[in-house]
Amino acid sequence: MKEFELIEKYFAGRGPQRKDVVLGVGDDAALTRIPDDMLLVVATDTMVENVHFFKDAPARSIGHKCLAVNLSDFAAMGAEPAWASVAITLPNADEEWVKEFSEGLFEIAEYYHVQIIGGDTTQGPLSVTVSLKGFVREDKALVRSGAKSGDWIYVTGQLGDSALTVASKLQQVEVNEANAILSERKFNFPSARIAAGQVIKHVATSAIDISDGLVQDLGHILKASNVSAKIDIDKLPISPSVLASVDEDKAIELALMGGEDYELIFTVPEEQKAYISQNATAMGVGFHCIGQIQGAGEGICLMKNGEKVPLPNQAGFEHFTVK
Repeated sequence: MKEFELIEKYFAGRGPQRKDVVLGVGDDAALTRIPDDMLLVVATDTMVENVHFFKDAPARSIGHKCLAVNLSDFAAMGAEPAWASVAITLPNADEEWVKEFSEGLFEIAEYYHVQIIGGDTTQGPLSVTVSLKGFVREDKALVRSGAKSGDWIYVTGQLGDSALTVASKLQQVEVNEANAILSERKFNFPSARIAAGQVIKHVATSAIDISDGLVQDLGHILKASNVSAKIDIDKLPISPSVLASVDEDKAIELALMGGEDYELIFTVPEEQKAYISQNATAMGVGFHCIGQIQGAGEGICLMKNGEKVPLPNQAGFEHFTVK
């Protein structure tokens, strides 16, 4: 099957059809309408085989994840997703692979009411690039630079499953079948915390999603806000699958340094802690207070049982550091 046949069969006219899309898939470019009182939000991510997903990853999971990672960025901005363009590079025109990929893509697009409005298909090593567009009110956009001394640090969900999956795939740890299935599902089909983002945008002073590891991503907030942080290891929401699969020190390392959890880290002033508790149901996911923002200082201070402990040696993920 040729390029335009693939597009017509598996992408054109599928998924949500939004009223703010004037022209979608099938022309040189898409045409959309932007509400007058909103800022346009744009997030772009590329996923590459054997970097962001393993060679044996189901095509459906790649379709899901390529949009989910962009949605996670929107959640961290308190933004509403609207449209996405998808560019796929394929080694060959494998119709069955494209069929499953498109099913995963449109399942999550339908759930978040995102219309696929264009993209591209080319031949080459397998990779997928998604550019997601949407809106946020100017006075409600969450950024990394607003954290203040005294703010409390929260994280959604549970940590470490994706890092456990990677470690297991690389044969660095042994994981039993039940825990492997649970952790691999979270790695392949991450949840975007859009609902949580819509709740916290009214009170949070900063936010970021965990793509490269809690320590590294929290570090971005600290640098942008010119503050430091104290984290209580005992309060980390480490996944039960991780705790059941490795010893305590390794579990802490995976939770702190492992990437691709796609949970949110956000900071909230003391006077707004009650708001977070009162709106727990609306967030759609559990959340945990893991520490507090300090004044300007030396990055992250880890505490365990009331004592300061060193950061794990392993760094968070960063492109171009592995050859």
